[in-house]
Amino acid sequence: MSAQLVGQLRTAMGEGRLAAGERLPASRALAALLGVSRTVVTEAYEQLYAEGWLEGRHGSGTYVTEGVAAPPMPKPRPVEARSVKRAAAPHEIDLRAGLPWVGALDTPAWRRAWRLASGMAPQQRQDPHGLPGLRAALADYVRRSRGVACPVDGLLITRGATNGLDLLAATVLRPGDRVGVEEPGYRRARAVLAGRGAEVVPCPVDEHGLIVDGLPDGLRLVHTTPSHQFPMGGVLPVPRRQALLAWARRNGALVAEDDYDGEFRYDVAPLPALYGLDPDVVVYLGTTAKILTADMGVGWLAGRPALVREIALRREELNDRTAVVPQDALRLLLERGDLDRHVRRMRGEYARRRDVVVRALDGLVLRGDTAGMHLVVDVPAPVAAGVERAAAERGVLVETLRHHHAGPLGAPGLVIGYGAAANPAELRAGCEIVRELVTTRR
Repeated sequence: MSAQLVGQLRTAMGEGRLAAGERLPASRALAALLGVSRTVVTEAYEQLYAEGWLEGRHGSGTYVTEGVAAPPMPKPRPVEARSVKRAAAPHEIDLRAGLPWVGALDTPAWRRAWRLASGMAPQQRQDPHGLPGLRAALADYVRRSRGVACPVDGLLITRGATNGLDLLAATVLRPGDRVGVEEPGYRRARAVLAGRGAEVVPCPVDEHGLIVDGLPDGLRLVHTTPSHQFPMGGVLPVPRRQALLAWARRNGALVAEDDYDGEFRYDVAPLPALYGLDPDVVVYLGTTAKILTADMGVGWLAGRPALVREIALRREELNDRTAVVPQDALRLLLERGDLDRHVRRMRGEYARRRDVVVRALDGLVLRGDTAGMHLVVDVPAPVAAGVERAAAERGVLVETLRHHHAGPLGAPGLVIGYGAAANPAELRAGCEIVRELVTTRR
């Protein structure tokens, strides 16, 4: 019981409920008040004396030591009520964006890569850049698939695009720096940059992506998704890409290119990454979360070598690392050609799924359906909100564009993802329910 009393008193002093210099009751009086033996109280006081929490004053009693108690705890500021995105139940059809189809991963190649990688010996120290073999294999892959001609010393292995953005922010941003994020845009990017002390500035987009003419001066960094703007689905045209790079050079800013699903395009070949136009001002962020699964936990960051070295040093200071077994599994998938085959297979699979969605939503206005794994249904905000609620009641999970805005709603609509559904038939059924709900609310 004395240990319990020690903990309670320690907490009260640490939180400021017992203030510095405050006199504690005599051991006999406190024991009587608590209904315990005096020995329990004296043992607790002795422990807190030894830890420095209490001090005795001759002939006066026992007091909280000056300087150890915290000031009274301020009341926490109210925060916006939000819910964690939950996994879909077995009976539900998941049409939320950003989720790949993981059913295609149960292959001999996938299992073989993990089995061989699991035989790696544990490492005492890890190169903060990542495993050299994976970096070499990735340098070849991003050159072939995304037009990113990056030297190996310009690559750093991360846990995903969000982790890469966080490491970049931790390296180049100072508290109060202004950074731009597309509006509507990727919520996690806003959270990461705000968490590093930056002032996040919403930057408007249209059907083609980021509106470069609307970028304010004075931004230190801009986060953008040019290959398939999230969530609106626009593909940034070449003139705007050139204008964005010119703006970055003029302002001494960096462009963080989040290429989350750039491998998937259905009308023409995927556009090369923005990084290829100006590697000096673009930091390229890639991930396996969309081409494989988020459970892989591996991504990459490409930039000019001097900046990547600075990021690696900062990463070591933060004790941030990517697990080596997933790194080696990805290396094996790359070196054996398994990842390239998987991406080709998934490009065909997502193209078929996209066609299912377009046919099921016939008659509705669709945007952003030429690339990626989601599209947008253009409907008024009240209709979108009503469909989201009604669809959930019928076992279909879908989100509105409201979820992706930081400020006032600019572009209303529904975001339809076609990666997570178990099969095309389920996808068709879910989209037909959405179409029915939209039609009855017009």
